[in-house]
Amino acid sequence: MELGVEISKIILALMVLINPFATLPIYLDLTRNHSKRERRKVAGVAALTVFIVIAVFAISGGFLLKLLGISVGSFQVGGGILVFLIAISMMNGDGNPAKPDVGTSEDNAITVPVQKHNATAVAVVPIAIPMMAGPGGISTVIIYASAAKSYRDILAIVAAGLLVGVICYLILRASDQISKWLGDTGLSILNRVMGMLLAAVSVEIIVAGLRSIFPQLAA
Repeated sequence: MELGVEISKIILALMVLINPFATLPIYLDLTRNHSKRERRKVAGVAALTVFIVIAVFAISGGFLLKLLGISVGSFQVGGGILVFLIAISMMNGDGNPAKPDVGTSEDNAITVPVQKHNATAVAVVPIAIPMMAGPGGISTVIIYASAAKSYRDILAIVAAGLLVGVICYLILRASDQISKWLGDTGLSILNRVMGMLLAAVSVEIIVAGLRSIFPQLAA
């Protein structure tokens, strides 16, 4: 694993799958009755939770596959297909199908009650899990962790997760400004662009899995 190139790929894949921009409407609604200090706490706990999830599965991902008797190649192909389906859905403007539409109605209107929610509770669920760290992101972490050849590679994945967590925190902290700048149209366009990038990442994952299953393809 070439650290520089691989870390950039991991960060790109995780940022597109976690997509904190798509979480902004839910974050803003759930924290509308909180003070600035409490909203900062929600953003911090959510970002920390995302990092912990990434770190845990980066460290335990390879072990989990061995425990379940699943080959790395098979999981790469299966995970790559899941990521590709998510990418198609995002490009079609349907969002991430692996994440629930928490607090929204059929017309995408926020339906979460307006009472004040516990800051720590909503930061972990639903903001961090599953709105940001959903099945697609966890699968991607396990894929990269299972392909790691040394503890240095695992450390690189954890470092990428730390950077992603910091970016998520900064985006949530600036949620009011970002929502005003981009608006619904801007967020929709951004979501589609991320879907295109995610499709490219998914193809890379599937190809790597096929080469692992069929070594002759690498010839």
